[in-house]
Amino acid sequence: MTIRRLAAATAALTMLAACSGGTTAGSSGDASTLTLASIDQGSVEDVVKAFEAANPGVKVNFTTSGADQYQQQIRTQLSSSTAPDVMSVWPGNGNPGATYVLAKPGYLLDLSDQAWAAKLPASVKTVAQYEGKTYNAIFGVSGIGAVYNQDAMAKAGLTPPATWTELLAFCRAAAAKGTPAFALGNQDNWVTQVALYALVSTTVYGDDRDFDKKMQAGQATFASSAWTTALAKYLEMDKTGCFQQNPLGTSYEASQELAATGKTLGIIQGNWVVALLKKKNPAGTYMLKALPATDDPAKALMPAAAGAGYGVNAKAKNRDLALKFVNFVMSPQGMNLYVQKQGGLPSLPDTGYAVDPALTELSQFISGDRTVPFMDQLWPNAKVQQTMLSGLQAVFSGQSTPDKVLAAMDADYRAGA
Repeated sequence: MTIRRLAAATAALTMLAACSGGTTAGSSGDASTLTLASIDQGSVEDVVKAFEAANPGVKVNFTTSGADQYQQQIRTQLSSSTAPDVMSVWPGNGNPGATYVLAKPGYLLDLSDQAWAAKLPASVKTVAQYEGKTYNAIFGVSGIGAVYNQDAMAKAGLTPPATWTELLAFCRAAAAKGTPAFALGNQDNWVTQVALYALVSTTVYGDDRDFDKKMQAGQATFASSAWTTALAKYLEMDKTGCFQQNPLGTSYEASQELAATGKTLGIIQGNWVVALLKKKNPAGTYMLKALPATDDPAKALMPAAAGAGYGVNAKAKNRDLALKFVNFVMSPQGMNLYVQKQGGLPSLPDTGYAVDPALTELSQFISGDRTVPFMDQLWPNAKVQQTMLSGLQAVFSGQSTPDKVLAAMDADYRAGA
């Protein structure tokens, strides 16, 4: 996600449905024109308008696309010198559009000398940098959980579950009322990871915060860890009827529609989906809560990490304007515009941002040190995540098994960078 997601997103990677024909390459070379490729559909528009208003005579030619499409295109465009001046870049190393992956071959401009770079919190700086240099203007922090449509919940007479046992009972009760608990858009393969990450955060990291260090040292594997427990719970949720019929035939866009209109009671996604739900149903109210994975609420953790930011093409045709844009994004005005539209949290302190009430629990988990990074951000290469995503789709279609997926992920992990 990255994910990351997602989140999704954000990845959320932010990982959003296409709103145009996809990212397009190139730049006119005009000093007053900037080219931008973004996955931030629904939020980048206001930022672009504000940037153009603050810079009379400047025009931003931008496109947006879904995460899957974007990741397939951007590397090709960069390698052929047809990429835009500024582009969405995920933190860390989890997918083909991530910081490490794009910075290593020299595709991104070093942003270390920009004023905001030194102010990034350590947890964000780590995944915005490659070999000690900052390449990613990360403007927001994202989290993953169960987003409930509060009007639909009230109509069903149900409340958010706090334990694993309550979650399964909640799913059964929702199904009995003819309204599935959660929408799941597994037709878009990046979505498959989101609910799994929410479960892994507690089942794996609840008892072992050093799991990633053990993986890096070769002292742990996916297949021999509580990843097996999390994946089993994911499938148990599906078997119990927690999701609508045919998740593999449901797109991310369609899953938003289900949750926004009350055809499901909610959706398991990153916080970025809150803004999209409000866009589809402005009268609706939503609340993001931790997804239970055990029967001890005190042990619950949430995935929360730096969301996708912006990188500058090392071969940008309009480098000065590109830097001006990322600096605007990292200013209080630009950052607050983004996180307000996305329903997120700013990456820098002291921006004067008022947290959306929908994210109260996420904010509390972050301040209480009850979060873990999106899992893929700390993996050694992008292949691990891609293997997981395709493997999860195969599991849901009955063409693979959890054991096979985790074994394949281990093999890709051991291959290193």
